[in-house]
Amino acid sequence: MQHHYKTNLRDIFFNLFELNQIGTKTFGHGKFSHLDEETMRDALAQLEKICVQELAQSFAVSDREGLHFDGEGNVRLPDALKKSLDIYMETGWHLLELPEEFGGFGAPPSMIWAQFEMLAGSNPCVPFYLFGGFITKVINSLGTDDQKKRFCQTIVDRGWGGSMVLTEPDAGSDVGAATTKAKDLGDGTWAIEGVKRFITNGDYDHTENIIHLVLARPEGAGPGTKGLSLFIVPKYWVNEDGSLGDRNGVFVTGLEKKMGLNASATCELTMGDRGVCRGLLMGNVHDGIRQMFRVIEHARMAVGMKSMATLSTGYLNALEYTKERVQGPDLAKASEKDSPRVRVIEHPDVRRMLMTQKAYAEGMRALGYYTAFIQDQVELLGGHESPDAKKLDKLNDLLLPLVKGYCSEKGYEQLAVSLQCYGGSGYCKDYPIEQYIRDAKIDTLYEGTTHIQSLDLFFRKVARDMGATLMGLMAEINTTIESLSETPELSVEMEGLRRAHAEVGSIFQTMLEKVQESVYHVGFQANKVLESLAELVMGWLLVRQAQIAHAKVADAKGTDKDFYTGKLATTRFYVKNVLPQITLRRKLIEASDLDLMDVPESAF
Repeated sequence: MQHHYKTNLRDIFFNLFELNQIGTKTFGHGKFSHLDEETMRDALAQLEKICVQELAQSFAVSDREGLHFDGEGNVRLPDALKKSLDIYMETGWHLLELPEEFGGFGAPPSMIWAQFEMLAGSNPCVPFYLFGGFITKVINSLGTDDQKKRFCQTIVDRGWGGSMVLTEPDAGSDVGAATTKAKDLGDGTWAIEGVKRFITNGDYDHTENIIHLVLARPEGAGPGTKGLSLFIVPKYWVNEDGSLGDRNGVFVTGLEKKMGLNASATCELTMGDRGVCRGLLMGNVHDGIRQMFRVIEHARMAVGMKSMATLSTGYLNALEYTKERVQGPDLAKASEKDSPRVRVIEHPDVRRMLMTQKAYAEGMRALGYYTAFIQDQVELLGGHESPDAKKLDKLNDLLLPLVKGYCSEKGYEQLAVSLQCYGGSGYCKDYPIEQYIRDAKIDTLYEGTTHIQSLDLFFRKVARDMGATLMGLMAEINTTIESLSETPELSVEMEGLRRAHAEVGSIFQTMLEKVQESVYHVGFQANKVLESLAELVMGWLLVRQAQIAHAKVADAKGTDKDFYTGKLATTRFYVKNVLPQITLRRKLIEASDLDLMDVPESAF
């Protein structure tokens, strides 16, 4: 299979530079003053070529070959995947996300996530092995001066890998039940003992060192998540001057055999069984869960962007196939014996499936890049800890469960529609869709399942601040609704968005009333709440895109005219076919009860 990956660089540019206007609102300001739109457009265009022509070549090959575990703690990657990683590193793209002080380009989040979309779309296993760059930023932000000096520049210069180490065999989503222990050795280091499971990048042979960020419970610490601390645990010990020391006592003791992502090393890690496993306490403070959430939030954003990227290329592959495949007569002429056969895209149901995929893929991209733009502004205002950025940081927090939870669920669901466009051929490995589906299912599960995202949205992101952040977002959406009155050609969009806005407001009001009766109502309905808010925000962003397209389509030429025409058609389809589903959810939530909790287990 050659060149499976089909990018949508035009839509990426549209979101970055026309909708969110990062060329003037992000570039040229503060820490991003050294960047400009023309240079960044050219950079992404060059990256697109590398992703399509090089990185995508290892997608199917590495899936078929898989990983090799020697039983002694060592994992070997497929040669094709190593070649992709070599090309990426040799061309310097790993430097895009890094601060200038480490020799990086200091790009804003919006550019970093655009880069990530193309990496994940071309081969989703590739960006997993590039986690060292983010680990550098975490240590630089949270570590002591000595830890920064010991690790940061060396990780960059030598291309070291990284992993986040949370899950245990008996403590999956319940992180607070973790039993991995940490003992103070009295010399500034800690001995870590325990077993962790489902660890991405637990080991691989394409880097000389891996820096694990490990959650463990120090001796004497309390129960739950508050008793956990975060430790820097290198595969090979790193001396104070950054040089490599002896092999540390952290080893892979098992490699998961998975449904998909077969070239991603998902490992069981055992610490302290084969020699002492030493670690350094991050920042020399016991604040593990708060520190690790910096990593978790990054991972959740990555999962959502991966889901969107996969659906986008899935749709574009399906679109290409339906334009070429000839099958059956035109439905309107089906009764005519000599009716000529037509291409699949000419059938009404196939057009419905294609536009459905397009609407969701572009809506999800709009959601992802709007969230990335908010992250840009947080950075410009001083970062997560800055009082000036507090309001926007809370908005980012509100959006993250939508990006991760909604995009992972809807992306997986719509990939089945992509496959359906192929008919039986899509079920075969001749085409990439079956692998897309296998590689995408995990997105709804790791970094917090969809329901965990829904509970997080309801309790932590809405209830905790009394709905203030949500009301601010709803007010912004209402401002767009009011502005649509100036464009009668978008009256359908205005009324559809207005109705959805009111329905979501009603949903939250109903939930506030129902939770007074029982918190189980949230357990039953939280997913519907997340889906409804996500679809409203996506609808809002698509309508804003339609406003831009409406203003430009008349004077546009060639492919630009096609693009803007497509934007208008996509938005109208979304408003007429997706937003009304919020009304159904509102009715279901209003009519919901707790009867299911009384059904005896034997009845299941």
